[in-house]
Amino acid sequence: METSELLINAMLYVFLPLWGIAGFVDWCCHRATKIEVTSGIKESLLHSVMGIQVAIPILLCLLFRVNVLILILCIIAWICHEVVAHHDVRCAAPKREISIWEMHAHTYLGSLPLYMLISIVLINWEQFQMLINLEWAGNMTLELMETPHGTPSYLKYYITFMCIVCVFPYIEENIRCFRAYLRKV
Repeated sequence: METSELLINAMLYVFLPLWGIAGFVDWCCHRATKIEVTSGIKESLLHSVMGIQVAIPILLCLLFRVNVLILILCIIAWICHEVVAHHDVRCAAPKREISIWEMHAHTYLGSLPLYMLISIVLINWEQFQMLINLEWAGNMTLELMETPHGTPSYLKYYITFMCIVCVFPYIEENIRCFRAYLRKV
């Protein structure tokens, strides 16, 4: 098995599921600290934004051939995620307790996107060289992969898993926080 194939499998079967599990642990911590009555809807919406900021490059890399355009989008998404993550903790820290479990979850939620970005760069080293050498001509299109990574049903199972451990819980958190906000006004 080639190194790039090992890295792809590590992302598919270790990094991506671990990121979802860390998101679920983070949601459990928000629920335990009653986010809806402490930092409220603003922090909850920041969590949703961060999830979307990582979900977009994940889906792009799972569905499309990685080229200069995809790498640019991944890098921009990672930078934006870091900015929002900093703002999130800055907003939450004075308003509610951030437990040791939540801090551990944040460690994974912050580092795994960087590990995945670095892995994507390494797997697509030629495209990265084109990116930094500004050789972008012909590498700025969205081209669907003929054969997606993982098993034929990987994407279906991964999206289902993420809906269960992240999407539905964070929708519930947003609704809970929005209801608490409406009770205040």
